[in-house]
Amino acid sequence: MAGPFSDVERSIFASKEVLSEDHQPDQILERDEEIDEYRHALEDVLFGRTPQNIMLYGKAGLGKTAVTKYMMEALQAEVTERPDAEELHVHELNCNGKTVYAVVRTLVNELLPETASEFPKRGLGTADAFEELYSQLDQLGGTHLIVFDEIDHLDAVDTLLYELPRARSIGHITNSKVGVIGISNNYTFRQSLSPKVKDTLMESEISFSPYDASELRAILADRVDRAFVDGVCEDSAIARAAAIAAKDRGNARQAIDLLRVGGEVAKKRGDTRVDDTHIVAAQELVQRGRLRNRIRDQTQHAQLLLETLAYIEQHEEAPARSKAIKTRYQDVADSHAVSPLTTLKSIQNHLSDLHMLGFLQRTGQNHGEGGGRYYEYSLDLDPQIVLDIRREIEAAANPG
Repeated sequence: MAGPFSDVERSIFASKEVLSEDHQPDQILERDEEIDEYRHALEDVLFGRTPQNIMLYGKAGLGKTAVTKYMMEALQAEVTERPDAEELHVHELNCNGKTVYAVVRTLVNELLPETASEFPKRGLGTADAFEELYSQLDQLGGTHLIVFDEIDHLDAVDTLLYELPRARSIGHITNSKVGVIGISNNYTFRQSLSPKVKDTLMESEISFSPYDASELRAILADRVDRAFVDGVCEDSAIARAAAIAAKDRGNARQAIDLLRVGGEVAKKRGDTRVDDTHIVAAQELVQRGRLRNRIRDQTQHAQLLLETLAYIEQHEEAPARSKAIKTRYQDVADSHAVSPLTTLKSIQNHLSDLHMLGFLQRTGQNHGEGGGRYYEYSLDLDPQIVLDIRREIEAAANPG
């Protein structure tokens, strides 16, 4: 007799992990131009020269991290065949929510011998961490490429990008070479750097543009061949998932998620094929899930401001000026027993960031010499979904 876990999924998915976010494809599709730029920027490593610094720009889901992993693996394989190349060490770190000290400490601990004690979490300064990092780099020698994913989220990033690129030229390291690879979701990240950092970095820039529907179809067709049982996923499903993602943000991750969730919808319904109707049903589920992740990634005060704007939207009081938002935000913060931000400037900075990230709409108002110029903000999302997600996040953080 069949048990509660039948083989329904097997009849839909052949290898579901191919549709997971952490799957690294053997071949990168529809990014030939970016890969070619990357190859030129990395060529110095093959000849034992100091690597170029590289910055990758593009919204989430455009292949920056996947292409970087692919290029690092390919470069390491090529280095072993090159007599002029030095031993290559690749270090990958995610900077979201980190301080410079925490990032440098992680690098130090990665380089330390297994028998050595870990570099302390506290009690020393950032300068001490850099000093130990340089010591460990020189003890190991070789070429080091340090990949900083989400570098635009790093606190005091100027310090990091001023120190590392000039470490060899000013004598902090002599037996090793270092190259910095930064990955940013923010196209304007470079503008936020100080002039001295820009002069020091002298980086190659690679920009990742959104995928169009044709490119997304090619990517999805490749995943379908491996993820689904032969003949289960219809072309209409691929076309619909590609069209939805292309119209939204040109995001491959979104398109792949639509396929995975579409397959799950078909499985739950007991259907044996996945078509465009399953993708349509999956669309709201995917959007809600991704929005939940995006909101969860924001700081506590940014989340409270989103909740505030949702309430303002529901009461039909949007768009609103930052002063009015600040008053309502303080009430929301109090309701969660959180000490609110107190200055209008800090509120305005958060609102500006949320606008840049696509959560808010911002309109400028100019009332002449007497009235002055100011911004008004409104939520660019369904307010009820934002409030539902905030409740889910709070419930998870405070169980019981």
